[in-house]
Amino acid sequence: MSGARQARRWAAGAAVAALVLAVRVTAHDLERTTVHLTVAADGAFTLRLAHDPAWLLLRMESFAGGVPADTPTPEARDARLAALAADALDRVVLFVEMRDADGTTASHEVRPTASVYTPPPAEVPAGQFALAAYRLSGRMPPEARRLRWYYGMVADPYPFTITLADGSTHTEWVQGDAWSTSLPLGGPFAPPPLLTRLGEYLVLGYTHILPGGLDHILFVVGLFLLAARLRPVLVQVTTFTVAHSMTLGLALYGVVTLPATVVEPLIALSIVYVAIENLRTRQLTPARVALVFLFGLLHGLGFAGVLTGLQLPRSDFALGLAGFNLGVEAGQLTVIAAVALAVGWWRDRPWYRARIVVPASLAIAAVGLYWTVTRLGLG
Repeated sequence: MSGARQARRWAAGAAVAALVLAVRVTAHDLERTTVHLTVAADGAFTLRLAHDPAWLLLRMESFAGGVPADTPTPEARDARLAALAADALDRVVLFVEMRDADGTTASHEVRPTASVYTPPPAEVPAGQFALAAYRLSGRMPPEARRLRWYYGMVADPYPFTITLADGSTHTEWVQGDAWSTSLPLGGPFAPPPLLTRLGEYLVLGYTHILPGGLDHILFVVGLFLLAARLRPVLVQVTTFTVAHSMTLGLALYGVVTLPATVVEPLIALSIVYVAIENLRTRQLTPARVALVFLFGLLHGLGFAGVLTGLQLPRSDFALGLAGFNLGVEAGQLTVIAAVALAVGWWRDRPWYRARIVVPASLAIAAVGLYWTVTRLGLG
């Protein structure tokens, strides 16, 4: 078999495998969750459970015990979710600590009594998602002093925010099927130590890349494939880091915002461009560096939704930016190290470009093109 024919077979197989992976990851990424609990001075509370609407419908249909209804349009989907609003009441229990009549402290269940469905908004800022929500309401017992939150519907980490009557707010990331910490219902919230908070932001940034950011992973792999040498890789990654750090900071401070319907397809197109350019050239050029900087600005807006979704106190903005950026960079360096260990050994072989760079770049371009189509709502 000729080398050219073998290379083409490698390319076709890699592209098919990558497309299958893209479909699977896209389906998994639909589990996006935010939870916000607001407690008034008289104990009345509202609980907003926000999810991707397609994922939420699948989950609610499974709980309802019926066959998923045919929902070919967003309107039909929202009508079905509204009809299932009462079922959401069975999915939530709040656990509060209160002093009983005999003076002992015990945990008690508090259940919401009403549920209303809210469709996703038509437009959302870049880095955030159009989430559907159930708004549940009820009342805390007067004796309730502390609260622990548990939500069994999700498996991925999500932000849980509680806002009290005096305006004080606390947000923590709950690790999927796990309990929150014990939170005071009378405030104030004691912030964790600085190093603890920095570590949380660092982990958040790292997990946003690994395993949560396949689009960013493929972009970084595309940068590596141009030339598997240290200097070209470092120049591109440093340029990308500087750029996404700038727009991430500007977005967090509210200086720059763009709708996700614009940014997300452009991020996918940036993956396509980098991969296709790997087929056209083997050298790092000033034009490539400039485009990596431009693409980094776009990816920074994509990162921004994670930090803005946390509703950080302004005093934590700098700490959050530093920790999150460090985590993102650690994730990117992990990706580069993994790719270097996987294929870097053969970078000097005469067949390296034909059997590794070309098939991998074609596969990455195919995935990026698939994402572009789906993010534009065309697929």
